[in-house]
Amino acid sequence: MKVYDLSQPLNERSSFWPYYPPFEVKYIKRKAEHGVNAQYIMTSNHMGTHLDAPRHFVTAGKTIDELPLAWLCGPGVIVDLREEMDELGVYTPQMIEKRVEVKKGDLLYLHTGWHRYADFGATPEEEQYYHYHPGAHPDMVPWLLEKQIHVWGVDCVSTDHPMNLPIGRFLGKGQHGHCDKVRAKAEQKFGGKAGVEKMFPDSAYQLTHNALFPKDCVHIENLGGEIEAPELQNKRVILGCFPWKFKGGEAAFCRAVAFLGDWGKP
Repeated sequence: MKVYDLSQPLNERSSFWPYYPPFEVKYIKRKAEHGVNAQYIMTSNHMGTHLDAPRHFVTAGKTIDELPLAWLCGPGVIVDLREEMDELGVYTPQMIEKRVEVKKGDLLYLHTGWHRYADFGATPEEEQYYHYHPGAHPDMVPWLLEKQIHVWGVDCVSTDHPMNLPIGRFLGKGQHGHCDKVRAKAEQKFGGKAGVEKMFPDSAYQLTHNALFPKDCVHIENLGGEIEAPELQNKRVILGCFPWKFKGGEAAFCRAVAFLGDWGKP
């Protein structure tokens, strides 16, 4: 069996979600003085490869430590959507199902190729990664629920489309105007203002969070690592997502992995 790391690196160089604090790390002991090296970190949960729990959007929702282990490791699929993804692209159930069979209860990891723009990606570009990433079509919500999927993930900073996030709604409003630039591109792509309002109505704000977390369908953001491995594309494999047992946590950093082949065999 071969194990693949589908996680992005994380350190103080990592960019962070708008309006959230950054990752900070420092040494509090050094070997020359104390005989040991020790570090202290301070961070939000929503950067790097991380798993959101329902508590992130649901007051009494499950926390990280309450997620059943059976949801976090098991059969699933990695879906290669790269050929259909571009700036502000939307992925649909139809795109997924024409590439691979998705069974009820699967773990589902979507490979859009956007991780290449992340901080430690092949061609890092922070604004491209945050402002113009692909996101979920509204049809993804009922489809994920019908498939009884508890954990899915994507190699983007969010599962939601930028037009359903602060990025396309109000990021930099009246200052740097990030949201205005994103909206202008979205209107070009989706048929003007009316097209954007139809695809991304106010009621769909943070859609995959607000609509799915109350139903115990949660997600991993910022997948990456070896997700490009050719032998993983559009294949049924064993997938895993391993957060620390964060009691009361609304989210947690995690190691996302894929297992291919028979246990005990190289």
